[in-house]
Amino acid sequence: MAALQIDDLPAAIRQAKRELRERLPNYREVFAEVEKAISEEARLIAERRDRGEAVIPVIQFSDIAEQRVGPAQIELVKVRGACVIRNVFDRKLVEAWDREIADYVERNDLDRRLQHRAEDKYFGELQSSKPQIYGIYWSRPQVLARQAPSLTAARVFLNRLWRNESEGRVHFAPDHVPVYADRLRRRPPGSESLGLSAHCDGGSVERWIESNFRKVYRHVFDGNWRRYDAFDAAFRPDVLEIASPAVCSMFRTFQGWTALTPQGPGDGTLQLVPIANSMVYILLRALQDDVAEDDLCGAMPGRALSIKPEWHGPLFDALSPIPKMEAGDTVFWHSDVIHAVEDAHHGTGYSNVMYIASAPACAKNNDYLERQLPAFLEGKSPPDFPSDHFEVDFVGRATTDDLTPLGRAQLGLNL
Repeated sequence: MAALQIDDLPAAIRQAKRELRERLPNYREVFAEVEKAISEEARLIAERRDRGEAVIPVIQFSDIAEQRVGPAQIELVKVRGACVIRNVFDRKLVEAWDREIADYVERNDLDRRLQHRAEDKYFGELQSSKPQIYGIYWSRPQVLARQAPSLTAARVFLNRLWRNESEGRVHFAPDHVPVYADRLRRRPPGSESLGLSAHCDGGSVERWIESNFRKVYRHVFDGNWRRYDAFDAAFRPDVLEIASPAVCSMFRTFQGWTALTPQGPGDGTLQLVPIANSMVYILLRALQDDVAEDDLCGAMPGRALSIKPEWHGPLFDALSPIPKMEAGDTVFWHSDVIHAVEDAHHGTGYSNVMYIASAPACAKNNDYLERQLPAFLEGKSPPDFPSDHFEVDFVGRATTDDLTPLGRAQLGLNL
């Protein structure tokens, strides 16, 4: 699919604001309603969190496998926009994977090569810049985890939480889970100021400017914000992003990672704002009169959509750490959910994860698979990421011999 190109961004923002305010003349009153509702939800989440109650739903993988996840649990996942799924993988298997990845990194002298990596500008505007992310995509453990039947079943469950048919169209096939090859995080204990401040992925200025993004958020921009359903996939596979290293050009139903080591609050790990509809607040906040006409609350093209206390204060009340994770547990969050990574790792062991998202089969994603497949075969960095291509000559890299029939299908080898 084509990328979105904007030649004069300040002019495009001014034009977008004019059009959106004309479409919603009472934008001030509607935002006041939204702010009141979201602030109240954030306050309740903060109260529960501070009492030590769980604010991010937890599901046992065995309940997914046995189809025992009840309607109330499903509804809570959809309200919170996130969940932890326990015991997706056997702990001993994952511990062996973690050792294999450490050996893969060490044997191929990756730390030295990282000094010469391509600059990843995607997170450059965030107050906290980059956690210890390794531009590794094709280690055997990553490839084996992506094609595992258990993780595939978990992601099919998540894909099915979405409405994949609406507006008279079928948007995606939930039971097919294509590979979106992503990186690793390996964070040693004691590391400081290597987190990520609050942000959303999957589009920044595009959300206000690009026509299909406006259709995704049609009810918000029409003022019928209570009709907005974050899990309605209408128009999401049609959106166009501004091309940039590390801007995801696949449609992900959920972002996610698999824990390779135990980690919890204070270990330099993930924080979420568990409000699936928080994008409603973000979109309408940028239209208010105290924001400059050529500004969208600091949104920058080709970057993560940064969430800032000066513009989005109420949302920060709900920013909460994920619960303690064990090796083999996974966490997933809706592609519009605000997330951050703690600056400091105060724990005693490595805080390691494999980033593995949930994505469904659709034309947008099939197009990406075609561009990604040569990267797997040659050991190069995938199309969405900085072109370091570290693994081209790595010893121990996964090959087609490591793929199961399911793995081949998920990588698009059978398309």
